[in-house]
Amino acid sequence: NEKKKNKGNKSPCSPSRVLHIRQIPNGVTGAEVASLGLPFGKVTNLLMLRGKGQAFLEMASEDAAVSMVNYYTPVTPHLHNQPIYIQYSNYKELRTDNQHNQTRPQAALQGVNAVQHGNLGSTTALAAEGGVFPRHGSVLRIIVENVFYPVTLDLLYQVFSKFGFVLKIVIFHKNNQFQTLLQYSDAMSAYYAKMSLDGHSIYTGCCTLRIDFSKLTHLTVKYNNDKSRDFTRIDLPFGDGQRTMDTSLSTPFGKKPSLLMSSDAIYTFSGPSVPPGPGPLTVTSSAAPGHMTIPGIPGNSVLLVSNLNPEAITPYGLFILFGMYGDVHRVKIMFKKRGIALVQMADATQAQLAITYLNGQRLYGRVMHATLSKYQTIQLPREGQDDKGLTKDYTNSPLHRFKNSGSKNFQNIFPPSATLHLSNIPPSVTVDDLKNLFTSKGSTVKGFKFFQKDYKMALIQLGSVEEAVHALIELHNHDFGENQHLRVSFSKSSI
Repeated sequence: NEKKKNKGNKSPCSPSRVLHIRQIPNGVTGAEVASLGLPFGKVTNLLMLRGKGQAFLEMASEDAAVSMVNYYTPVTPHLHNQPIYIQYSNYKELRTDNQHNQTRPQAALQGVNAVQHGNLGSTTALAAEGGVFPRHGSVLRIIVENVFYPVTLDLLYQVFSKFGFVLKIVIFHKNNQFQTLLQYSDAMSAYYAKMSLDGHSIYTGCCTLRIDFSKLTHLTVKYNNDKSRDFTRIDLPFGDGQRTMDTSLSTPFGKKPSLLMSSDAIYTFSGPSVPPGPGPLTVTSSAAPGHMTIPGIPGNSVLLVSNLNPEAITPYGLFILFGMYGDVHRVKIMFKKRGIALVQMADATQAQLAITYLNGQRLYGRVMHATLSKYQTIQLPREGQDDKGLTKDYTNSPLHRFKNSGSKNFQNIFPPSATLHLSNIPPSVTVDDLKNLFTSKGSTVKGFKFFQKDYKMALIQLGSVEEAVHALIELHNHDFGENQHLRVSFSKSSI
């Protein structure tokens, strides 16, 4: 019995792209199970064992499966408000051709993948499987009930960014209720967050989330302060109404509520004298009594970047790419796991900006994942230690784009695109010179034009976004001679 117990609760040591999901509640659809894997990559197969409350989920790659297991190990996922458990399967692939009763799950799988990849014409399968296709937008309306402890904008970001790219947050009080509008980058992330968090409590016994879809299609944010934030615009002003973020644990009733250990809490803590904090993170008391510090938001500036191509990635390449969204101070590629790296930005805001734009971006044939790391800084190798050049310090690099507060680079931050903006082009360099330069790096040039008023700048359109990412890494700061270097950035324009 002990062997069976251990076997049921411990993941096999050998990773597999097939995952075994247990304790699935009755009524859960195949689409809901498949949606668990969507943030990590394409789901290629699904086998539902309804009578046993189990399922097998096959990811497109082992790396995607590993990322999924690593994510859900410290954060137990829920379906229909019930915890479920995910581990590696002994199977290396799934074959469902001859399985009975698998028509609807397979149809749902095609539907959720269609949504994930923008094919909105192939979504009838989802409706047939339980109507879970997100016909809503990407904006959630969140009501927080029973607010015994302060709920800040940064705390909401920390909770909801687990499920996708949070672009904007606005918090306000209406009808004597604490309410929030939160915009994701896509509707599937909004659906996934609602499915996972609706009805759960941020802290044990209080701060319960009631989540619905907003009728708004997008949010307009004018100020970055404690009431509103646009994570894609670090240049927005604070506004006249800015207040300091109070993390005091005082309550409207003058004393702490009794704390009930309930299974629906996102964050739990033990002991009446210890303030609540995020489950997977360590809560540390500050010098002032009654205050708390939550590592990760807003102080953490170190990113964990995974699913990288170990054959192609370099510290310099990550420095250049992540340097589009902030000043990179240090980069470390793991010695034993070359597909994983740490990137330390200048501050937490730049780290969030890099996550928003680069998480999910294809880089050297793989879909890159970027999230906050548990580490607060990247340690440099000890003197005399040879780490094969995998750790680099760029703190004083002249290539930082955001070291000057008045720089125009703050107003020209855009997501990766197939069109690149080129500047600092010497007069002697021709159109053909530039086209040949990009072609020599493996790019397909589809369009090119100089700026009419300034021939030091140009736009070049390449074959794909991934090509443009590679070209930016290769050619930003390219030396034309006589101390003239090309500057490359992503453009919002097209040719």
